[in-house]
Amino acid sequence: MAETSPLFLDARAVARSLPWPSLVAALERAFRMADATVPQRLHYALDNVAAGAPVLLLMPAWSPSLGVGTKLVSVYPHNQRVGLPSIHGLYVLMEPASGRPLAVLDGGELTARRTAAASALASRRLSRPDSRCLLMVGTGRLARCLPVAHAQMRAIDRVLVWGRSVQKAEAAAQALRADGLPAEAAASLPDAVAQADIVSCATLSDEPLLRGDWLRPGTHVDLVGAFTPAMRETDEHVFSRADAVWCDTIEGAMSEAGDIVQAVRSGAFDASRIAGDIVALCRDVGIARRSETDITVFKSVGMALEDLAAARLCVDRFTHDGATP
Repeated sequence: MAETSPLFLDARAVARSLPWPSLVAALERAFRMADATVPQRLHYALDNVAAGAPVLLLMPAWSPSLGVGTKLVSVYPHNQRVGLPSIHGLYVLMEPASGRPLAVLDGGELTARRTAAASALASRRLSRPDSRCLLMVGTGRLARCLPVAHAQMRAIDRVLVWGRSVQKAEAAAQALRADGLPAEAAASLPDAVAQADIVSCATLSDEPLLRGDWLRPGTHVDLVGAFTPAMRETDEHVFSRADAVWCDTIEGAMSEAGDIVQAVRSGAFDASRIAGDIVALCRDVGIARRSETDITVFKSVGMALEDLAAARLCVDRFTHDGATP
């Protein structure tokens, strides 16, 4: 067999090849299958600065049905000061039988889409079915993906966007309006939380933004940022008030999720109260929401199986459609 060169798929090609309904379904299939090996990701601080240090992440996973893949990600929180994205990355997908490289994909777009799709999957069981108003806390790339993904599961008819910069919040809302969602910038975070059925946070904050006292009964909280023990998006009261806390991986949440790690350390939350992971949610294991007034939390730190499933779908669709990057 002649050796073929791997595909190189840029951000636009990745986005075109990962429509939301297909991506959500691909993640659910991967979570329901039991043929993947997913080691804990490797996490390196690139200097000795405790707050805002650049981070290097290596995330491998392999499966006989999906392939062998590894994501290389750099996180430079202060890049926004020079007008660059905070997160950059590449993903390499290889054949499961031979190890032949199949594709190199833009890691930023892949990560944003699979992260948002995982949050949407969790929301399907954790948010109230009648949820209509979503608050997006954060104005980065994920702020343009998470509301759209959540809208695949719930009939969202209002999106509020809050950020430290009013201009960036309005820009994110404008991008969401271009995608067909009725979005507007929110001036006050407490007031916006009081109106929201779903609160989705995706920031690089190392101090609490969302406070548990602001949450009204029945709210679902989707936490995507704070992927190191030193970072956090919430105060401890979010977890002390929560009736159900789920995460993408329990091991990752207990070692990396600053919101949970710091709430446990303060005594506000007992780790034994974590109800389960996203695999259990997709397999309908455990009670996700007991009543309409429950406050539910889903904490995501990132899972390499999500990347592998998304990359496999992306390459398959791109090859089938005969598109060009």
